[in-house]
Formats: sequence, structure tokens, C-alpha cells
Amino acid sequence: MLALPKLRGRVQFDAPLAPNTWFRAGGHAEALVRPADDADLAQFLRHLPHSVPVHVIGACSNIIVRDGGVPGVTIRLARGFSTITTDGDGVTAGAAALDATIAEHAAAAGLGGLEFLCGIPGSLGGAVAMNAGAYGGEIAQVLAWADIVTRSGEQRRLSAAELSMTYRHASLPVGAIVVRAQLTARAASPAVIASRMAEIRDNRERAQPVRARTGGSTFRNPQPHFSTHKAWELIDAAGCRGLRLGGAQVSEKHCNFLINTGEATAGELEALGEEVRRRVLAATGVRLEWEIRRIGLPADKMGVAP
Repeated sequence: MLALPKLRGRVQFDAPLAPNTWFRAGGHAEALVRPADDADLAQFLRHLPHSVPVHVIGACSNIIVRDGGVPGVTIRLARGFSTITTDGDGVTAGAAALDATIAEHAAAAGLGGLEFLCGIPGSLGGAVAMNAGAYGGEIAQVLAWADIVTRSGEQRRLSAAELSMTYRHASLPVGAIVVRAQLTARAASPAVIASRMAEIRDNRERAQPVRARTGGSTFRNPQPHFSTHKAWELIDAAGCRGLRLGGAQVSEKHCNFLINTGEATAGELEALGEEVRRRVLAATGVRLEWEIRRIGLPADKMGVAP
């Protein structure tokens, strides 16, 4: 069994991760660690040998956990990282706070500019790490600062400028974990905020397979110098709408979403995604890049060290 530093939080060995993921597929974590708070996480990482791999998961809305499981330590920020507070300048929230919940707190405080968060599945930590965006907004537009814990256990605060955010990317130090962030907002009419959030939710319900076992947007939209078409348009043009592999399917409703139709393995979901990439490249000359994170080992490498 993996020897780990002391922790005030919880540790579970050979922990199943599939129930936590929106796809409901994948293997086990060698060790699932839930720190109690920032200080607990910092001291844990400070004393964890650098030879031990570390992965971080949040709401697991945009991730494939491979069937062979995740070696080393998988960190999940939970209860101690979900506090949300508002003031006149905006919202400060822990990394485990759900994006939609942050939008609701801002709305209740009469703060506008964060409505787009109600259309992003997942939690704030992941949203900052990948500069998540939807419906005309993205984290880069509203981020003031982010608190992080580095792989060596150092606690730091980085400004938005220091993160040099670009499309679906933030320049975090390698191995750093976002634990908290402040988002700027402005005073606005509660009625206007509520109307915009209702519009976003309605659009998402109509356009996306939100009630299916899915993982959100599968591929990033190409940079304009590669293609002016969105990822879903390229996937559609390549004839991949509804494409199946085992229990995995490209959504008929929105073809930049993969769906677990019931018994799909993580391997089938990932293989279907790779087949979509192959067909899009052959049909359009555009190489799609994954937006969904994929962690762990394939089934045929189960138990093999990385």
C-alpha cells in the first residue's frame, strides 16, 4: 500500500472513481485524498515524495478516468473548499464551489457579469485551470486572483495577469492546485440577472444533452487560423453525428458531446473520441484537440506503474 504523509482530511485506498464522474465510467484511484483545508493540502504535498504521481479532480464533469485506474494520489477538493462569499467587488469562492452555485450567489447579491457560469458544468478550480467559458463569457474576463498550492506545498496568490490566460488555458505552475479565486462583478438589476440566467439555462437545455451521461464539450474549438468553424460543425461535416462504438455515442443533439448510453467503458469513450478526431482530420484537414481531460491507465495497463 502506498505510504502517505499524515493528513487531517480523508484517505481512501483503491477508491472507485466512476461514481464521481459524469460519464459514470472508469477505474479506481490508488489513493483518493480529500484534504481538510488549504493548510492540510499544503503540508501533505510538502511531505509527499515527488516520485508519487498526483492528479486533481473536482466535479468530474469534463474528465475521462481510464479503466486501468489512476496510480499514485488523486486529490479531490471537497467540503473545506466550497465556501462562497460576496461583497461589492464580486465573489470569492473555494475551488470546490460549483460554477452554477457561484452564479446563483452573485445573482442573489445583485452582482452581474457572472451569469455565464450557470451554463458551465463543474467547479471553480477546474474552471480557473482551463479558463472555462460559455455563452459569451470566460473566466479570464472576470478573474481577479487565484490562490494556489504548489506541488512542493507552497501557498501562493497569483493575479489574473500572472496566469496569462488564453483560450481554454491558464499558465499555472506545473503541478499547482487552485484552491480559491476571486471573481469581479458589478452591481446590476436582479431582474436582468435572473432573465439572463434563465436564457442561458434554456439555451443549454435545448442545445445540449444535459440529462445524459456525458462529459461536456469534448474538443476545443480550433484557433481561427486553423479553421473558422466550431468543433461541432467540423464533427458534423465529417459525418460523425450519432457515431457509436460499443456503449459510447456521439450525441445526436450536439455532436461535440460524447455520451455513455448505459454500459460504455472509459476505453470506448476515449476510442470513439479518437475516431472522431481521425475522421475530422481526414475530411477537413483540421486536427481537433481534446478539451476533456483524460487521466490514468488504459485497462490493458491496469496496475502497471507509469
